[in-house]
Amino acid sequence: MSRALFTRRFRRLLLLAACAPITAWAEKQTAQPNAKAPPTEQIQVIASHTDPIGRALTASQGTITAKELALRPVYRVGQLLESVPGLVVTVHSGEGKANQYLLRGFNLDHGTDLASFVDDMPVNEPTHAHGQGYTDVNFLIPELASGIDYTKGPFYANVGDFGVVGSDHIRVTNELPGQVTGSIGTLGDQRGFIGDTIHLKNGDPVYGAFSVEHLNGPWAHPDNFRAIKSALHWSHKTERNEYTLMGLFYRGMWNNTTDQPVAAYDDGLIGRYGTLDPSDGGYAERFSVSGHHVYSGEDWNLRTNLYVIHSRMTLWNNFTHYLVDPINGDQEQQDETRTTFGGQTAYSRRDNILGFHSETTLGLQGRWDNIAIDRRHTRHRQVLEYCSNSAIATGRYVCNADQVSQGNVGLYGQNVTHWQPWLRTMIGLRGDYYGGSDHSLVSGYSGTAKQWLFQPKGSLIFGPWKKTEIYISAGQGYHSNDIRAVLGTVPTDGIAQGRLVTPFMTRATSEEIGIRTDIIPKLNLQAAFFRIDFSSELTYDADEGVNEAGAPSRRQGIEISGQYHPFPWMEFNADIASAHARYFTGNPALYGLPGLYISNAPNFIGSFGLLIDHLGNWFGGVQFRWLGGYPLIEDNSLRSKGYKEVNLDLGYHITKSLQAKIGVYNLFDTHAAGAQYAYEYRMTPTSEAETGATYHPLEPRSARFSVTVGF
Repeated sequence: MSRALFTRRFRRLLLLAACAPITAWAEKQTAQPNAKAPPTEQIQVIASHTDPIGRALTASQGTITAKELALRPVYRVGQLLESVPGLVVTVHSGEGKANQYLLRGFNLDHGTDLASFVDDMPVNEPTHAHGQGYTDVNFLIPELASGIDYTKGPFYANVGDFGVVGSDHIRVTNELPGQVTGSIGTLGDQRGFIGDTIHLKNGDPVYGAFSVEHLNGPWAHPDNFRAIKSALHWSHKTERNEYTLMGLFYRGMWNNTTDQPVAAYDDGLIGRYGTLDPSDGGYAERFSVSGHHVYSGEDWNLRTNLYVIHSRMTLWNNFTHYLVDPINGDQEQQDETRTTFGGQTAYSRRDNILGFHSETTLGLQGRWDNIAIDRRHTRHRQVLEYCSNSAIATGRYVCNADQVSQGNVGLYGQNVTHWQPWLRTMIGLRGDYYGGSDHSLVSGYSGTAKQWLFQPKGSLIFGPWKKTEIYISAGQGYHSNDIRAVLGTVPTDGIAQGRLVTPFMTRATSEEIGIRTDIIPKLNLQAAFFRIDFSSELTYDADEGVNEAGAPSRRQGIEISGQYHPFPWMEFNADIASAHARYFTGNPALYGLPGLYISNAPNFIGSFGLLIDHLGNWFGGVQFRWLGGYPLIEDNSLRSKGYKEVNLDLGYHITKSLQAKIGVYNLFDTHAAGAQYAYEYRMTPTSEAETGATYHPLEPRSARFSVTVGF
């Protein structure tokens, strides 16, 4: 047997072993003679962003290419989203927990007001055990990401819940090159990945992917993050129809080193990477199936996608240590099991009306969540019989437990009309309905809630003149609130701890003026001035480990972004964002606030990078990330300095099918906090209660070496 024949048979057997049932079914359904050959790879000039001049609706939307995602230095999968200009992705607990997101002067906690999607499936989870809009992207296999479409501001009719500050849509590839990757790092991290595509008799691509990961980190009590991920994807295309079907599975377990009191480090109770409670940790599992259908005509198309997601999660967190329970400590166990059904359909068409070119989209989106959610008092992950901080008698082993069903339906329409070669307009209207019920298994209370909210949106776009466009945009959006807070079934989860009514949907209004230009050869520039007003700010409640609604707020600022391509194999990129954030009220005391500063709202975010590819056999990237300072308390008496960090990737193509790469993270070994908060705590059972800063340090300088073999 020839070597080439053996290789082909090995590849086919490898994939069939993982997905034989679906492959067999698909071959029966679509078997045709004359299979198409897989597409050949083409070398492209580096471009981290596509150029949207002539198509963009605002100054702050864009598309990140697969090229940038492959070249950027990434320590954790969530940092793929840092390719979105002005977005910071960090952590304040273990690697398996959802990341912290910061954008446009917002600490978005674990994802509130940043709508995230993978293959058009929403990642944000409303009425979550840990935080509203919880966004965990750890289930994503990075090799599958083929690009990111992002927006900022509530100006897009097809973006609903959690999309006021921004949104990101991670696209997945339809074909995966055959490859095996192994990596090992200096912080106790190892990873293995294998994936390949086969083509059925009619040419349809089917690919499978599988990865295993482990990471300890620098922590005195290692994270011991362990994860397995797998994916199976099929696609089919005819002259007028496109179909895709994908299944994903993820399971992760880990220990947490949560943000710790700075005083505990200063007093020598813990080392820099230590913890007062080494039993914190977590577990997550997620399974999903999603499908797409696109039906196209000459000047119209109908896009439909459906999905079902089932997930489970448990977190053990001790934020305040011995503040509430000086004997056993304040550790809490947060559990939830969730099943989500949903989908959307959108009809788009192009017309010429009275000589004006027009593009119209009408869409329907829907989602339904069934959630079992509870919170327990624990010590070293063992459930205790009582809850010392519960407002009502809870009985044995549970602090609060709820059975929640809630759904959202969104109807929207959007029209773009080209009135002149230099003038186009966008107008949109979105209407959302939220409804749901909550049954408290502790108090026996059952209640329902519902709300309608309409949101107008629009833009004026002038240009292009000399490869330059000017945008004026305005619109309204919203984020939903935890239905337990809306109904008051968890008393501490409401606005100002129950003193004001919590709406199901909190409205926000935003305006933006921007410019985009390619007038300078090889240089793309974008700039935007923005303002965002929220009728109720969500803040982090360390006692409950969830978000809490509070006072109205305002952010205003500027973002500047640029990409320069001096050579086909090189790109420089830079993103700068500055924001001014304040509570927008004349009576902060009504909300229990000592001042008008918004805690954890960064005033500056910067990123500066260099990407290279096909420089001979070399490729890679270097990225400098800068998170500016921010107040930790509303009177600005306690502040975080933020951090600066440099990450580097450098790779070499040894042969056409073999490459090696080294990544160096925190290159200059910056000692800073990746995330900080301030709240009341008691460090030991006998110490005094105090209010102070907490910190989760950046990981020290580390390296990761990987080898990829293509086949």
